[in-house]
Amino acid sequence: MPLIATVSWCKPVNECQRGDRKCLVHTVVEDEPGKRNDAVKADKVDRTKRRLLTAATTVVGGAGLAMATVPFIRSMSPSARSYAANAPVKMNVSKLPPGQQLTVEWRGMPVWVLHRSAEMLAGLENKLLLDQLRDPYSTQETQQPAYAQNVYRSIKPEYLVVIGACPHLYCVPTLRLEAAAADRGGDWSGGYICSCHGSRFDLAGRVYKGVPAPSNLMVPPHRYLDESVIECGAHPVSKVKESGADAACCLQHAEAIGKQSERTS
Repeated sequence: MPLIATVSWCKPVNECQRGDRKCLVHTVVEDEPGKRNDAVKADKVDRTKRRLLTAATTVVGGAGLAMATVPFIRSMSPSARSYAANAPVKMNVSKLPPGQQLTVEWRGMPVWVLHRSAEMLAGLENKLLLDQLRDPYSTQETQQPAYAQNVYRSIKPEYLVVIGACPHLYCVPTLRLEAAAADRGGDWSGGYICSCHGSRFDLAGRVYKGVPAPSNLMVPPHRYLDESVIECGAHPVSKVKESGADAACCLQHAEAIGKQSERTS
């Protein structure tokens, strides 16, 4: 049976009704019943395919978004390098002779271990030297843990462990062991000199008076694993109480270490 279509001019839009034979836009197409059923079925199949494609696209897009988010989330977590930088560092001083110093890096800062001789240790208690120092008895608690708050500023007198950054502007001082050096004057008994702005420190890292540095060199938390291995970055358990002044001092010291690490980096 041939296709029959009735076409005429459309009524005004507000009067037009879909399926009206007098509407040019909504022309009614009359066809054989079988062919019309086939068209309806085809339309249903097309809708089903469309739903499947939409669902598949949504799933793939969601998976892609999840995969793209994983690296972003991981980037917010500390990297392996960051963990390593904050981890304790071990130093073997068994072959370090008196008068020599070794350097390691901890939390992005240089840490020095100076092996002091008996003569160096004796000079640390010299009254003439003590009178020249700003904080000879290490009363500023943030500059060393409680167990290093002594004239030697160390656990074992012969080994000084300090962070090699001047508290003024965090330059790296130089070790000058020669006493009465020509450019230091007769009162110089050896120690550290910051060539940037002239700050001076003795062989215990204590700052001299009249220099830009406001405080002594900082002593990091450290402990001895045996007679010759020092671990920087961890407190000796036997020397830090769980409560009281020692614990409070170590907490203040840890906060100061964090701030200096940020400034040095």
